[in-house]
Amino acid sequence: MKQTLKKICNLQPRYSSSNTAEMKERGYLIRTELAGELRDRISSLQAAFDNIFDDLAVDASDGIGRKTEAPWVRLFSRAMSPNPREGFYLVIHFSADGSAIFFTLGCGSTVWKDGDLRPISDDELLKRTSWARAVIEQKWKTINPFKDEIKLGAKAPLPGTFEKATAIARGVKVEQLESIDIEQILFDAAQRLNEIYLAQMEQRDVSPGERDAADIVEIVAPLRKQRRRQGIGLTAPERKAVELRAMELAAQHLNEIGYQYQDTSNNESYDFLANKNGAAIKVEVKGTTSDLCDSIMMTKNEVELHRREKGSTALIIVSGIKLIKSENGALAINGEVEALMQWDIDQWISSPIAYQVTRMRNG
Repeated sequence: MKQTLKKICNLQPRYSSSNTAEMKERGYLIRTELAGELRDRISSLQAAFDNIFDDLAVDASDGIGRKTEAPWVRLFSRAMSPNPREGFYLVIHFSADGSAIFFTLGCGSTVWKDGDLRPISDDELLKRTSWARAVIEQKWKTINPFKDEIKLGAKAPLPGTFEKATAIARGVKVEQLESIDIEQILFDAAQRLNEIYLAQMEQRDVSPGERDAADIVEIVAPLRKQRRRQGIGLTAPERKAVELRAMELAAQHLNEIGYQYQDTSNNESYDFLANKNGAAIKVEVKGTTSDLCDSIMMTKNEVELHRREKGSTALIIVSGIKLIKSENGALAINGEVEALMQWDIDQWISSPIAYQVTRMRNG
């Protein structure tokens, strides 16, 4: 593999968007040689992954139509990243001048639109990569040895999106290739990719509103194809365990900030009626296993309550709840509390997901 990497680096300064002899050779090295060598390592890299990810594969690209300055080879789970525009994967990048190779974990950075590849917004890429780094730091307490900044040095805009889509990277100068342990770098990267995949299986990267919206669409339109990761989804008992944990932590928080409270979740369209210094506030509680909570699902009655009584309602979000599953059921632990007291629902965007459409009967 080291010799193949060197050959590719030697051809990088001779880049052309046309299919020159040099670009033909580079294309063969990328798509056949390097991809094949990485594919040969799948059996050894499989040990870095949970058994559920038994669908590892490799693909590569040196450009679609016109040649690209930034060719790549990636290792991925077919279920978690069905194409390069979706999910996370281990990817090898090359600097435009051929001076360095980058071993990275990155995510899809483009979408198909109007017959062409268009970059995803910088804000969305930052959200995705920051989340992935947080997952890695939570497990290893550091991003080492993948602490390098990726700089491809390409002139075209598309390679710049590859840089923004990189969560972690380890750069290796060409002259350092002989002295490094590529097998260890690949294995370390694979372990971190596995941790990201496991976090995604727990839905830690999906806001609860997005997840619930997908469930509603699936109920309303069961034949409509939904892109779902294999194995994802909480059972009814697991959802109940998450909500009970959220209620527990919300109650603790209300107590800590000086509120007395009454659980009203069984008979009202809010979860707690809390009082402090003679002032009452109606509290909605939402719990999620996700690390992200940019959206939530609310009923019509809940929305109307928060708008009608704005200033005397609150939203408490408990994110990052961990589910421990066993034969006896699921135990929910942990959780981060975000309390929005005197919540202004109109500072959030309300979007209808589905309607109840009732037939009008004459007479």
